Amino acid sequence: MPDRVFGEIPGVPVGSTFTDRASLADAGIHRPHMAGISGSEKEGADSIVLSGGYEDDIDEGDFIIYTGHGGNDPNTGKQVADQTLTRQNLALAKNATTGLPVRVSRGSNLDSPHVPSTGLRYDGLYRVEEYWHEKGRSGFEICRFRLVREDEAPAPWASPPTKPLVRPERRPVRTLRIVRNTAITNRVKELHGYRCQVCGVRLETPAGPYAEGAHIRPLGEPHNGPDQEDNVLCLCPNHHVLFDLGAFTIGDDFSLHGLPGVLRTAAGHEIDKAQLAYHRLHFGIAAAPGE
Repeated sequence: MPDRVFGEIPGVPVGSTFTDRASLADAGIHRPHMAGISGSEKEGADSIVLSGGYEDDIDEGDFIIYTGHGGNDPNTGKQVADQTLTRQNLALAKNATTGLPVRVSRGSNLDSPHVPSTGLRYDGLYRVEEYWHEKGRSGFEICRFRLVREDEAPAPWASPPTKPLVRPERRPVRTLRIVRNTAITNRVKELHGYRCQVCGVRLETPAGPYAEGAHIRPLGEPHNGPDQEDNVLCLCPNHHVLFDLGAFTIGDDFSLHGLPGVLRTAAGHEIDKAQLAYHRLHFGIAAAPGE
């Protein structure tokens, strides 16, 4: 079995249509011929299909409230048993903690204005924003996932304009998009065992441990920091926000300025002191004595 691919499949643009699940699998968009979620508990989910198989699905185009796998009658789409946060459901939940994208395809059987006229259509990349569980329409516990579209390609269900376009003057421009390497931040988090380098807290969720990769020198303009391990810290959400907003900085000796204590370190994770100095210079509100 080929390695799981997260993100775009080369040569398969958004809006590509397929006659059936077999052709969708052959293109590499969604490998399972039956299951709606493609993924593993260890790696996360790489794709899902919305095909009308679950009565609680909500499709708003740019965001989806997706029902997890299991416990439904395949003939009616009605829920007949509880779902659990295991197997494919746990795989999709894991994307909320790793930030890995999910390919979304829609089938023509789905009750939604955003579906293709026939067959299936690949509709782009989505992010798993959150997950939870609740009782569905039929009274059984179901896993729920909110997915938000984050693809630069136009949505293929968008209607063409009904009036002639008045085209403005066109000028050549160049746009740049920052592509964050999730492998880098995930490695830093693993080196620290998902423990915050400031407070030492390790957050446990049903999908596994959670921490955030914080860039010391921001990636975007005008800072243009490097997307590499020595420019990343492993922080809990609270200390990530405080660090980004300048509530504390870090000295070259890893002392915390604005908070008590010293930054925790881990073998194998080098920290670029030049980036710490940049953060102190540009974001340091709580400066150390004498600075």
